[in-house]
Amino acid sequence: MSKQGTLFDGKNVLITGGTGSLGRALTKRLINTKAEKIRIFSRDEEKQRQMQEELDDERLRFLLGDVRDKDRLSRALEGIHIVIHAAALKQVPAVEYNPFEAVKTNVYGTQNLIDGCLDNDVELALAVSTDKAVNPFNTYGCTKLLMERLFVDANGLKGWRKIKFTCVRYGNVLGSRGSVLPTFIRQIKSDKKITVTDPSMTRFNMTMNEALDFIFRSLKNSKGGEVFVPKLKAYRLGDMKDAIVELVGKKVETQIISVRPGEKYHESLISTDEIRNTYVNEDDYLIFDKKTEHYSYPNAEGIKKTNLKNGYSSNNVELLSKDELKNILIKENLIVDRNS
Repeated sequence: MSKQGTLFDGKNVLITGGTGSLGRALTKRLINTKAEKIRIFSRDEEKQRQMQEELDDERLRFLLGDVRDKDRLSRALEGIHIVIHAAALKQVPAVEYNPFEAVKTNVYGTQNLIDGCLDNDVELALAVSTDKAVNPFNTYGCTKLLMERLFVDANGLKGWRKIKFTCVRYGNVLGSRGSVLPTFIRQIKSDKKITVTDPSMTRFNMTMNEALDFIFRSLKNSKGGEVFVPKLKAYRLGDMKDAIVELVGKKVETQIISVRPGEKYHESLISTDEIRNTYVNEDDYLIFDKKTEHYSYPNAEGIKKTNLKNGYSSNNVELLSKDELKNILIKENLIVDRNS
């Protein structure tokens, strides 16, 4: 694949949480740009070793560290132009049981990153948020909402610096760790019952390639202070389960289990209260607070006020059929266990 794009030309890029599902995919995409250096910042030395062997690119640099460690993070940010902040504690049940650990990583860690970006003259920083930050119902969502607020408000702290802070917000990526797909596949391959909390639950559908396109698009279009939200379709958990079972070709039983602590029946990406601050372009929604109106989004070419009325949730968008889901799973080569 030829190297492409101009946003990353000659730039040094840092990915926090760079050994996670998203971080690995971002790294592979960045290798195909003209980025000067790509730094992977994470606390998992084994996954760093695996990535280094797999990707084998001289521009890659692997730094062990935790976003909770402000000094180490600041050192990792030296000479960096663009930051993608993907580090987080995000497993809902674990976070519900260890809430303050999530605060340390998702909130304190984010503020450490903001301070480090300001101190090291970073040009552009993007934080990866989640649907769970909308009307948060669990600890993870609360910490990610605070992360968004910290990132957006950081644009008012930069003074003379040219840095732009922006966020992207979306749901679980299909096939990533924490999504339903790897769990269903493991259960089928182990001849276990498929556990479903409620077949009528809905989730937004987004593939990894769509997530990468969205992040790169948001980096390119950012003026600073936005929360970008993609336009997505959704699916019912029951339809996803049926699609996977048919593709795997094994007869399995389904077991209905209780809803996990902090779990929502439907995902929301834009709340009703946020609609008044929401605009839309050809590809995405843009949420910006009144404090960022000096960027004149209402007058920007190709951007207009959204016509959303009742928020933007997985139960009020177009739902994918079972056959459509099967086509997506086949196209994305997702009927494998990606939780490794």
